[in-house]
Amino acid sequence: MGGGMAGAAWAGALRTRSGRESAAAALGFEQVGEPVPGDLRLGDVAASLPAEVYELCPWRAWGRVAVSLGTFALCLGLISVSPPALLPVAWFLAGTSFTGFFVVGHDCGHRCFSKNRLLEDVVGTLMFAPLAYPFEPWRIQHNLHHAHTNKLGLDTAWHPVMPETFEAAPAPVQAAQVALLGTPCKLFASVGHWLEMHFNPLHFSAEQRPRVLVSLSAVFAFAALSFPLIWHLGGGAWGWVKFWLMPWLGYHFWMSTFTLVHHTAPHIPFKPRKEWNACQAQLGGTVHCVFPRWVDWLTHDISVHIPHHVDSRIPSYHLRKAHDALNARWGKYMNVTALPKHWRLVIRCCRECCLYDRARNYAPFPDVCSVLGAPAPAVFARSKCQ
Repeated sequence: MGGGMAGAAWAGALRTRSGRESAAAALGFEQVGEPVPGDLRLGDVAASLPAEVYELCPWRAWGRVAVSLGTFALCLGLISVSPPALLPVAWFLAGTSFTGFFVVGHDCGHRCFSKNRLLEDVVGTLMFAPLAYPFEPWRIQHNLHHAHTNKLGLDTAWHPVMPETFEAAPAPVQAAQVALLGTPCKLFASVGHWLEMHFNPLHFSAEQRPRVLVSLSAVFAFAALSFPLIWHLGGGAWGWVKFWLMPWLGYHFWMSTFTLVHHTAPHIPFKPRKEWNACQAQLGGTVHCVFPRWVDWLTHDISVHIPHHVDSRIPSYHLRKAHDALNARWGKYMNVTALPKHWRLVIRCCRECCLYDRARNYAPFPDVCSVLGAPAPAVFARSKCQ
């Protein structure tokens, strides 16, 4: 993919204020941050946060459990009385509420829900089980994401497809990648990540495997007990689709959308290990996304995401206070997007931020017809990402 530093094609545009403003307007950002200096350490940024953002508050932690359980119960009631034309609205609300289950478990996985480690494992396992998500495999993989955010070959979340891997794949596999990862179908791609990364015990060390098996057993136990009950009470297969599958797909829409835009944008690079810098990746390579307040309430502020990557020990209920502190001191380096521009960025990430390109960060896939009709190496010289 050529020499030079990763993302070199963006360096000039990001160096000046007018260049960053033009990039923000073109890409769908409220603000594109200044490049983070190479000598700024992540520990120094974290040290600037007030001590209170690390304080654990049991009533706020359990309050988030109550909000998620209560709102999801209300959503199930809404689904049960909604006419067919309004079911998509009810499913969308239920999927948003379901995402709150994940965020509670997410706090448990980062050890910022309680001082009791066993309690965190139990709560995390129970909150993840209705999502059919095994808690311990996710926790292990997710910690790798934090340790190697946007590090080429090591980040476990939304890694760009390597051109040589794409070229070597059979045409049907290429076509599937183009269709699923180069279109808005990407907004459900976390389903594939869920299947691929979390259910094979052999992906984990012998030391990790016993806890992994416990988490897998919890997921299978939930399915074995609840699915027949939903099937029976809901009136058969349609009841299972109506009360579990569609809210679950709604959760994966949010899971995919949130995690995609938290670290993916045409100007945000994946870097090889020798060039990677923790502060640049976590402070400058994480995006703050502004959603409607009701979405943030149901999803427990998971899109207030920059402080979470500065220090993952911050509980979700302190993320806003931590963000304000970071913005006051380091705001010029932060990337911010908000509706309605946000959706323009999301679609751009789906269609254009697909293949790794060293100079431009990303290149789009070729179209499906060219993949099935002829070899397509020449497409890698093309990029709409700039």
